[in-house]
Amino acid sequence: MGEIDKAPLLCSQRLSLAFLAFLGNVLVYVTRVNISVAILCMVRNDPLNVTHNVSTFQRFNVSDANIDNSTLGQDVCSGDSTSGVDKDTNDRAEFDWDKITRSELLAMYFYGYIFTQIPSGWLASRYGGRRVWGVCMVVCSICTFVTPVCARTHVYLVYAVRFILGIAAGVTFPCVHAMLGKWSPPFERSKMASYTFAGPLIGNVVTFSISGLLCQYGFDNGWGSIFYLSGIVNTLWVVAWFFLTADSPEQHRFITEREKVYIESSIGKGGIKKVRKVPWLKMFSSGPLWAVIIAHFCNNYVNYTLLTSLPTFMKESLNFDIKQNGLLSSLPYVCQFIASIAVGWAADTIREKGLMSTTMVRKSFQVFSFLGTAVCTAAVGQISCEQRQIAVAVLCLCTTFMSFNRAGYVVNHLDLAPSYAGILFGITNTFGTIPGMTAPVLAGALTPNKTTEEWKNVFYVCSAIAAFGAITNFILIDGELQDWAVPSEINLEMDVVAENTQNGEKVKLPEVHDGQEQVTNGTSEGKDHKSTGVANLGFSS
Repeated sequence: MGEIDKAPLLCSQRLSLAFLAFLGNVLVYVTRVNISVAILCMVRNDPLNVTHNVSTFQRFNVSDANIDNSTLGQDVCSGDSTSGVDKDTNDRAEFDWDKITRSELLAMYFYGYIFTQIPSGWLASRYGGRRVWGVCMVVCSICTFVTPVCARTHVYLVYAVRFILGIAAGVTFPCVHAMLGKWSPPFERSKMASYTFAGPLIGNVVTFSISGLLCQYGFDNGWGSIFYLSGIVNTLWVVAWFFLTADSPEQHRFITEREKVYIESSIGKGGIKKVRKVPWLKMFSSGPLWAVIIAHFCNNYVNYTLLTSLPTFMKESLNFDIKQNGLLSSLPYVCQFIASIAVGWAADTIREKGLMSTTMVRKSFQVFSFLGTAVCTAAVGQISCEQRQIAVAVLCLCTTFMSFNRAGYVVNHLDLAPSYAGILFGITNTFGTIPGMTAPVLAGALTPNKTTEEWKNVFYVCSAIAAFGAITNFILIDGELQDWAVPSEINLEMDVVAENTQNGEKVKLPEVHDGQEQVTNGTSEGKDHKSTGVANLGFSS
């Protein structure tokens, strides 16, 4: 059996791709949530409305205001209640958008985002994720640049810009997955996915902290600088992206021959470069794919609930000082970032050493993630104002548990169907976008009076959904190549090989990896012809 000359990950072009994709994901989230920060500086607030605006978007430090919760009939922890509104922020505000308008502005992004998931996965698989994502990031830059002008012209223009921004940003994750399917060797998939998808976590931290300062001290009345600087950095990234990346190792201008051979030998040259025919019916009838769909939906429901409703809970029920919000909001994402990197390394090490199969790794990590999340979300609802510091610790623990999905459903698309990874992620992320539009609405409906008992129901729903995700993934999740995932042209090649071997002809297939044996002279050791042929073509993980 031939040995593959492994090219180190450090200083490699595949690591460079992962890093640039990481930065791209940071910027996607910066452009997604920057209006959530800026809107507090854009809209005039009276003292009675500050509680809603801050509690909804208080994941950043944009105000030194303390809110008198006693005026709202709530219990106040000793020593935490003062009154007053940040007069400087309110004086610089330019718009009188009501609560409904603000909510609609934030929702418009997701209405556009959901439309491009599946189409972008197909486009990335057909024409290359580099081109599709790069062009759409140019659109994101333009939308970000024109937002201040549109806001000062008419609010309907902001609706349109946010909708277009959502459409353009919606291609991100399907394109990244399509490229990872061609760039990540089997035993580096979890690591590269962890690096790449840590971007949104850092994007939240950067936006919530820096944008708050820009809102106070930036140019163009403070809030305008948030959009202009976001657009500038996004444009610089686009230039680097087109210059330094390629859709496949074969097309990269700077890659070494050693790394190119290693990647292609590990993944397999039999993988198609362009998808022409997609087995849609077989995809949607696949149990393992539905496990990923359910996991994506359940994880995002909890994630969006925490992202939008937990800050409200911490302010209205736990009475945290608004001055602490920037740090308190960033800390859970920092914990999740660190844990996600560690999880990726651990999962690939376990698989590479043969301690667990790919299926067992995906199943154990994802089920553990959901069970830990279920316990933490149920516990958050039980925490009183007097124990509010514990709420921060539980939130950090919850996001740490959620980071284990980096070795679960997040990378599972690459295991099931490398050639269709972008399309699969488009499918699952379509379902995963639905909670972005429904979770905050349901949380609001469950807490009309903002009582502690009502908030418990919000977190009980999250806990139940996470538990459901754990059960379904324990039953359905798989880590192996699916039969429908082998393109028809690959099956044709395998049939030719089988026919030749039956005729006694000597056939030499590409070298096999990941525990498979090489096939020569029409024989195989321990595997039938078809399964070994699949492994030889690089689809085994």
